[in-house]
Amino acid sequence: MKHTGTQTIETPRLILRRFAEQDADDMLQNWASDPNVQLEYGEPVYDTAEAVRGLLSQYLAGYARPDFYRWAIAEKESGQNIGMIAFCKVWEDCETAEIEYCIGAKFWGHGYAGEALSAVIRQTFAQTGFRRLEAYHRAANPKSGRVLQKSDMHRTETVERFRRAGASPDGEICYCIEKPY
Repeated sequence: MKHTGTQTIETPRLILRRFAEQDADDMLQNWASDPNVQLEYGEPVYDTAEAVRGLLSQYLAGYARPDFYRWAIAEKESGQNIGMIAFCKVWEDCETAEIEYCIGAKFWGHGYAGEALSAVIRQTFAQTGFRRLEAYHRAANPKSGRVLQKSDMHRTETVERFRRAGASPDGEICYCIEKPY
């Protein structure tokens, strides 16, 4: 399968790029330490500089792999890292990836997550061998749901994560998009 890894993507208001060590402060201040962001996104809270640096070092190490896709979302106007978008799961055998994303709470309501998601979908289908992208949100997280509802993705009964586990989504709402032929 053709992989490109994390390549820079530019949108009208954002730069999606690889994380860098200089992102640690913005991560801590803008999203990684905020329980309202992290718990809705399903991740632990990283509330110390040391914890954020540990997370960041995992991200940086991942870039050595061609199948690692994790973008820092940087707001062009301020230059701040305001969140991230990534493929949290990659299944090469069925050319599918699962997308996750988060945006810092003080940046909610501006359409940044949707802008980042659309850009990642376009670039992925244009430059890689992925044929399907999937995402899901917890029914209890309607903010994330609105991002997916407004995207080019459509509702589906399940996603690869649940199929492989032999489980049905329980409290999750699934979305997907397939590469146009």
